[in-house]
Amino acid sequence: MRPYELTLAAAATEIRERRLSPVELVDSVLERIDRVDPHVGAYVTVTADQARVAAREAAQEIVRGGYRGPLHGIPAGLKDLIDVAGTATTASSRVREGHRAAADSTVAARLRTAGAILAGKTHTHEFAYGLTTPQTGNAWDGGRIAGGSSGGSAVAVAAGAATFALGTDTGGSIRVPAALNGVVGLKPTYGLVPRHGVTSLSWSLDHVGPITRTVEDAALVLAVLAGHDSRDPASLHAPAVHLRPERDPDLTGVRVGVPSNYYFDHVDPEVAATVHHAIAQLEALGAQPVEVSIPMTRYVQATQWGLMVPEATAYHEHTLRTVPELYQADVRILLEAGELMSAGDHLRAQRARTLMRGAWARLLDEVDVITAPTVPMTAVPAAKETVTWPDGTTESVSDAYVRLSSPANITGVPALSVPVGHDTAGMPIGMQLLARPFGEQTLLRVGHAYEQTRPAPALAPAA
Repeated sequence: MRPYELTLAAAATEIRERRLSPVELVDSVLERIDRVDPHVGAYVTVTADQARVAAREAAQEIVRGGYRGPLHGIPAGLKDLIDVAGTATTASSRVREGHRAAADSTVAARLRTAGAILAGKTHTHEFAYGLTTPQTGNAWDGGRIAGGSSGGSAVAVAAGAATFALGTDTGGSIRVPAALNGVVGLKPTYGLVPRHGVTSLSWSLDHVGPITRTVEDAALVLAVLAGHDSRDPASLHAPAVHLRPERDPDLTGVRVGVPSNYYFDHVDPEVAATVHHAIAQLEALGAQPVEVSIPMTRYVQATQWGLMVPEATAYHEHTLRTVPELYQADVRILLEAGELMSAGDHLRAQRARTLMRGAWARLLDEVDVITAPTVPMTAVPAAKETVTWPDGTTESVSDAYVRLSSPANITGVPALSVPVGHDTAGMPIGMQLLARPFGEQTLLRVGHAYEQTRPAPALAPAA
């Protein structure tokens, strides 16, 4: 097995035991980037020279006995909303031309302290305001969408062009591309991972989290990222999260909520069947299925848009008025629409979120996790703009992809997307697990247990 094919956990073990040098791993990943990125466009920029210098330094430090932990010497891709000192944060937009970050974001600083190595900055839908990441092709079929807005991060991990990556998630932007590319995506509890130094889309909905090959890998990254930072007003104090992998997973006593509404409505039959099969696997491991009804579903879309749109427009107010021509048309139209929303609309959305959070808290008293599809359909062709369901309902592709993921952003609960199979066209299918706030330990346990029932994850062809 070539170094770039290793999961984070496996690479960390090899580095710790000095069977693999960070130099070998970084060189392998950079060579993989050279091979596949011309086909998929995952990266905005590749920091190859800096990565090689950092790899040599990590190797020397480890030889001297200074091993820092499982991220030491591991190459990562960071979504290009995340500041890294001295590196451009372009947000995949012409608006940011010439930008250089003066300092590390909190998450970049924590990765640096842990010894992780920046391989490069990955593409996002412009300013994270979209669900397709049009610059990037799906790792399994370059003619299909990557998902977004963390599409570059998900494709890099799926293709072996990063051992792990970071993304941001405002309505599903970690989980959607993770599901569409067959990797793991974790949106933590709101406030668990600080966002200082991360370009905002919607401050009350934004989250930062890992995209990885396995659930175990996600746990290793989250352990480094999580923790209070007073520079993020939403940052919270919370207990440390650690996954304790078990050889024989046992989910006896874990109550698994299976929605009777919303999450399986207007879902492709192959996706629904594959997710139900995965739920049956959890039951076979001892989990107890419990039918649940998702509350306040008719308000989800209006609440998501009522919060996100005016907050995004407020962030872009100056540049929208001074250089509107630098935005892509789809994003500019959304930002201009935000100027038409009233304060009353935003306040009603906030009130709806408060009620929704309360209803979800009561729901999550009844079960330990909720299981659902991550997205209602697999990756569609890049030119496809709408989907028509069997009952004649037509939905935009972006609305369809965000529909099942946005409730976790509105309520702030943690959500994990785990790959559970492929459709007949060979495109990945993801299952979403949701838990009560700060329930990451449970999410990781359940996701890891499921993962152990399946073969080791394969890299996407990506070329």
